[in-house]
Amino acid sequence: MASLHLFALTLPTIILALIIRIVSVVFYHRRNRKNSVGFFHPYTNDGGGGERVLWCAVKSVQEESPDLECVIYTGDHEASPESLAARAIDRFGVKLVHAPKVVHLYKRKWVEETTYPRFTMIGQSLGSVYLSWEALCTFTPLYFFDTSGYAFTYPVARIFGCKVICYTHYPTISLDMLSRVNARSSMYNNDALIAKSVFFSQCKVIYYKVFSWMYGIVGSHAHLVMVNSSWTQSHIQKLWRIPDRITRVYPPCDTSGLQVLPLERSTEPMKIISVAQFRPEKAHPLQLEAFAVAIKNLDADLPRPKLQFVGSCRNEADEKRLQYLKDRANELKLDNDVEFHKNVTYSNLVSLLGGATAGIHSMIDEHFGICVVEYMASGAIPIAHNSAGPKMDIVLSEDGKQTGFLAENVQEYADAILSIIRMPVNERLEMAAAARKRASLFSEQRFYQDMKAAVRPIMLNTSQ
Repeated sequence: MASLHLFALTLPTIILALIIRIVSVVFYHRRNRKNSVGFFHPYTNDGGGGERVLWCAVKSVQEESPDLECVIYTGDHEASPESLAARAIDRFGVKLVHAPKVVHLYKRKWVEETTYPRFTMIGQSLGSVYLSWEALCTFTPLYFFDTSGYAFTYPVARIFGCKVICYTHYPTISLDMLSRVNARSSMYNNDALIAKSVFFSQCKVIYYKVFSWMYGIVGSHAHLVMVNSSWTQSHIQKLWRIPDRITRVYPPCDTSGLQVLPLERSTEPMKIISVAQFRPEKAHPLQLEAFAVAIKNLDADLPRPKLQFVGSCRNEADEKRLQYLKDRANELKLDNDVEFHKNVTYSNLVSLLGGATAGIHSMIDEHFGICVVEYMASGAIPIAHNSAGPKMDIVLSEDGKQTGFLAENVQEYADAILSIIRMPVNERLEMAAAARKRASLFSEQRFYQDMKAAVRPIMLNTSQ
């Protein structure tokens, strides 16, 4: 009894001491903020469109505000200023003004999806709070620039006295996700066990609604929000309710470097390229199945095309998905018709795009779709999913001419593949030319202009 009484007296003291410690740490770091921009990007080796945005954003800030030091928060322990600057050039063709400073993070496991087999969204979100605490205690900048979509870090950055800027590729949760759970649709983010159960589906709807409320609160702490597409802008405005702080900045696409590639290319064999990280939402298996259906229905007098998967692997889970695709290609007897290119350099990617007649993309609700723009700029006719960015912003007619195909299921993708294969050369070149012209709207130069215009007011007001 006495020990219980002692514990009751000690607990408030421990809590008070902890609060005092946290407050003192925060005040210390607020007073010692550095004249810099801290880019929160825990995975600097993911190789996707998000990493291209990171390096282009760094370059924009370096050119716009040369007095500000650029710092990268990364969980990749082998990363150094020199290696990251070299990677920006080798993988994306982006030459930084100078190499950025690197702050290594050692708590990245708390944002790994494998750490949370269930309640993944809330787990990763709360984990990002812990990771941002580590980041800001290690180095506190004037500006906290999130380029990876960790909105739960924004209140933490505000507490440390930072101006919060973010480039949001897609909302962590969307109204579309809620509707799919309500409809009990099984997807990569809605387990079949839950989709089959009315009770579990309703529980997940409640979970999603609570999370979307929390997501709205934390997101509203950003001083400046840049979004990459009309689809993302619509959802973020509804969730965060700060429309006056949200602006659309289309992501950087290497249209100029790709537009010099000749439109005419060898079709023996015709190559169909797929550029995407080997993540579950990219739906690579659908592309493989559609390709198999197209091969099955191919005219006897036409040569068999090749499907080229080009992408990067972030972790062991991605490696397993890549191996599954290889095994499935063998099962479908397509091992001689399918190629796999992992973690290729930028120059190799350009070479592959220059040889492709078509480019395939199959992610549902792809927030934007940089790879789709790259297909179009390089002269490859896009076959993209009929939703979100590709549907609303990219694969639209240009001067009244069709720029590509939109599809939703295996048969529609197979039909689009066959349509391109059977298309007369002059019609194919005309469509490729229209697609290339459309792609020029999403150039890297346009990104630099829009990014600088967006950050200029907030950085100018603070630096003066």
